[in-house]
Amino acid sequence: MAAGESNSRSSCLNLSNSGPLGNAPPSNVAHSSPASNGGTAGATGGMNRNAGNSNPLSGPENGGGADSSVKIAPSTQNPPRQSIGQSAAAAHGASASGAITGAASNMTATSSSSSSSSSTSTASDASAAAVSSLPSSPASVLVYREPVYNWQATKSTVKERFAFLFNNEVLSDVHFLVGKGMGVQRIPAHRFALAVGSAVFDAMFNGGMATTSTEIELPDVEPAAFLALLKFLYSDEVQIGPETVMTTLYSAKKYAVPALEAHCVEFLKKNLRADNAFMLLTQARLFDEPQLASLCLENIDKNTADALAAEGFTDIDLDTLVAVLERDTLGVREVRLFGAAVRWAEAEAQRQQLQPTPENKRRVLGKALSLIRFPLMTIEEFAAGPAQSGILADREVVSLFLHFTVNPKPHVEFIDRPRCCLRGKECSITRFSQVESRWGYSGTSDRIRFSVNRRIFVVGFGLYGSIHGPTDYQVNIQIIHTDSNTVLGQNDTGFSCDGTASTFRVMFKEPVEILPSVNYIACATLKGPDSHYGTKGMRKVTHEAPATGIKTCFTFCYAAGNNNGTSVEDGQIPEVIFYT
Repeated sequence: MAAGESNSRSSCLNLSNSGPLGNAPPSNVAHSSPASNGGTAGATGGMNRNAGNSNPLSGPENGGGADSSVKIAPSTQNPPRQSIGQSAAAAHGASASGAITGAASNMTATSSSSSSSSSTSTASDASAAAVSSLPSSPASVLVYREPVYNWQATKSTVKERFAFLFNNEVLSDVHFLVGKGMGVQRIPAHRFALAVGSAVFDAMFNGGMATTSTEIELPDVEPAAFLALLKFLYSDEVQIGPETVMTTLYSAKKYAVPALEAHCVEFLKKNLRADNAFMLLTQARLFDEPQLASLCLENIDKNTADALAAEGFTDIDLDTLVAVLERDTLGVREVRLFGAAVRWAEAEAQRQQLQPTPENKRRVLGKALSLIRFPLMTIEEFAAGPAQSGILADREVVSLFLHFTVNPKPHVEFIDRPRCCLRGKECSITRFSQVESRWGYSGTSDRIRFSVNRRIFVVGFGLYGSIHGPTDYQVNIQIIHTDSNTVLGQNDTGFSCDGTASTFRVMFKEPVEILPSVNYIACATLKGPDSHYGTKGMRKVTHEAPATGIKTCFTFCYAAGNNNGTSVEDGQIPEVIFYT
């Protein structure tokens, strides 16, 4: 909140500055009816949302000139009203959903073309972040105003003349009752100006089911957002801020104003952070903004831990949670993902008025639980967390403990594919030119030394399988730092082969960083029948990225010691799978 601003937060934009020759008052005070050069003012049904405050039009700073004298009398009539559902439903059958949350409420930046913004509530009853507004006066009033004469003379361009008419009773021929309950605002407008800027308004006023009503109710739209929409239609000015951007985006979608949609999306992109990425992702999916959704997902990939810890994470919907858990690029350990999912389940159970029992947590998680990759945890992480949570069934706990402790590993119902916190396309190189038969195993590791010319992350190996048909292998893979003999990454797992000469992927639980010009040993210890093996090996293998042309060069050398016969020329470990 800006310095000096009142603690009471109005739900309308700060659009109250009047024109130099008697622009009508802002939308949060009672308005006069349309007045012509020689006519008189008519009745209004406006509500004074600033009851008790001084009249903002009483001094020259608020308009002055020919329009500084305002007389107020009790209202004697109200114009006919028509629900927006009767007039605009046919005009815009595919309007945006009204379920809007306060996703951008903790943003600090404001639009470059806006000097201020106020808090808004959401656009439907499903809103999660409604803000308070000042009480409205229950009594309708009549406002009489001296005719505005020759205001056109001071406006040298069409843009200036239309901007003068924004939120102005002058020449207005329609009024909108925007909002719900005590927060309703009566906003004047001009059918021609709206029809020129929006196909929805054009159909509303000029289509086959055009309304003839002079007063139209918009209960699903926030006054501040509607004023921002009108401001754009009248003057091309963008007046959005952190508190109003989502409701303005909803209004722009509903009334088919794509240029304003683009400004809202651009504002959200500039203010995207880890602590609001999940909430903005929910809104991007709701409003069908794939580009914004993609940026949110990239931010979550890069800052997974911070995004999961954000307060708004537990407010997302189940579909958004599922979309995130399906990703292979989250940069966080699986046990932390499980903890975040449990927090979300507790919040969702409360929303559904359920007790947060393990059974109910499992129930609300639904498909999301199957997307937690429990096999990627260590046995200690699993035993201390998921195994004692009560969310998993006993048979699932037993199956996972067996997966951690015995070989060959039994089948589990959960995904065991590693998440790679690296973005981009997976790459691989093959070091053999030909495949032959019969490579035996007696407990000795196949090993090959290698180095690279640039920093990469190895995520797994491709290994040869059986020459005797479909078979299961038990395997331990490692990457060892040659000079220090330190194991940098390993996985004790298994794989199934189909008897062909193809290679079969065996992945590390986490990516292993490989630095340039440093020697490492790739190691695989297999237990199983005789397999295929590679021959005519290459000492240097280069991978060139198709999009960028960047080259990654692998150099292979003999690893000292017993390597089960694997060397540069022949043996196992034909493929290295990596990200740059």
